[in-house]
Amino acid sequence: MDQSVVPMSPGGRAPVVFVFEHTWSVPAPPEEVYAVLADPEGYPRWWSEVRGAGRLDGERGRVRIRSRLPYTLHLVLTRQVQDPMARVLWVSIEGDLRGWAQWRVEADGSGGTRAHYDQEAVVAVRGLSRWARLVGPLLRANHTAMMRSGERGLRAWCAGGQHPA
Repeated sequence: MDQSVVPMSPGGRAPVVFVFEHTWSVPAPPEEVYAVLADPEGYPRWWSEVRGAGRLDGERGRVRIRSRLPYTLHLVLTRQVQDPMARVLWVSIEGDLRGWAQWRVEADGSGGTRAHYDQEAVVAVRGLSRWARLVGPLLRANHTAMMRSGERGLRAWCAGGQHPA
């Protein structure tokens, strides 16, 4: 897994690296959860903050994400690992953010699934990256709210294909 080198900001300061870790509990078999997570074009059907997703080629796709903050992130995700046997998905991220994200899906012992999400990224938007230290807590809270919504959406989707109201 080749993790991108993050350049220094224009002022010579090291960029703020955001590290996120979340674990979702989904009452569905791991194979089903993995299949849904392995289909990023389908994310807008169950995750309301993912406003659009489409393929650029066999390994890359574009996504638009908007949560509570009045800003839409435009990202290009490049598949690095898609291993259905280990149930691991790993992408590099470019665009308004630079970094990587990973899903690890495992059985929870009761017929359900734990989906572990890890991400490391820096803000790559000129201007906003200068303010990342100051607004970091707000960006983290926004990310947490978005992930809670995604977990609710995935649980509902796996329960019957319906997005929560």
